[in-house]
Amino acid sequence: MNEDLKVNLSWLPQDHIEASSTENASAAGSSLVPVVDPEPELLVNPWDIVLCTSGTLISCENAIVVLIIFHNPSLRAPMFLLIGSLALADLLAGIGLIINFVFAYLLQSEATKLVTIGLIVASFSASVGSLLAITVDRYLSLYYALTYNSERTVTFTYVMLILLWGASICIGLLPVMGWNCLRDESTCSVIRPLTKNNAAVLSVSFLLMFALMLQLYIQICKIVMRHAHQIALQHHFLATSHYVTTRKGVSTLAIILGTFAACWMPFTLYSLIADYTYPSIYTYATLLPATYNSIINPVIYAFRNQEIQKALWLVCCGCIPSNLSQRARSPSDV
Repeated sequence: MNEDLKVNLSWLPQDHIEASSTENASAAGSSLVPVVDPEPELLVNPWDIVLCTSGTLISCENAIVVLIIFHNPSLRAPMFLLIGSLALADLLAGIGLIINFVFAYLLQSEATKLVTIGLIVASFSASVGSLLAITVDRYLSLYYALTYNSERTVTFTYVMLILLWGASICIGLLPVMGWNCLRDESTCSVIRPLTKNNAAVLSVSFLLMFALMLQLYIQICKIVMRHAHQIALQHHFLATSHYVTTRKGVSTLAIILGTFAACWMPFTLYSLIADYTYPSIYTYATLLPATYNSIINPVIYAFRNQEIQKALWLVCCGCIPSNLSQRARSPSDV
């Protein structure tokens, strides 16, 4: 992907630069005016630097979440297993972006290119799959509230994790096992060496998962509104209190789904309609927001969680704020 992405700092076209150099060389034979060489091309693509920076931020942020969940025995509920899966997938995606930058400029070979793109594809696939699994878990926790905390839920969670990581690893291995465009460049997608068919399958799969998430969040929204209304009636709350609580829950769901769509939809649609002949700047401009989703995920799914906040406070300062320890979960905390 980075083979032909060197950026020329000069605003002059390349053929004009060569013509100017020839004129300067001929003029130098009849005068003492020194020949000015054209400015050298930039060796590192700025877009690659931005992607590597995003990968570093993704890795650091999600590493904190993974370490907290791994070292805290109390965070073993199905919800935390899925959040840990999401953080691990995003952590691997960030590492993949860093490795891709290093290999692209220091160790260029077909093998490293295939391994790197396989790691990135598998990681982002696992990230999107984990988001879908979290959505399913939230729906089940509300729809089957009385039986949610049971062994069946734990078993179902492990089955979801095995399936999504197994499918993601298989998808990541496809380029390594031969489904790539290194032998036939005409079949390349916007992400070389992925083939156009491979990118189309990934894009369609994303759209299907997004449609399923949208449907589940609509059902979650209905359940949250019904629960908030029931709690308001039981505790004789005012109508305004019920309205504020419901609106907060709906706003939270809208932010979660809207952020996911805003980050991934541009690159998904672009991958469907474009191929390797399109300017690389379009690929970078749509891929970069997709990486931002892995930066935002810990904020939405991990750092907003009360138990993870307590663990963070214990690690940082050895104490838990009183307002955090006494705060109760409301129907809007979805």
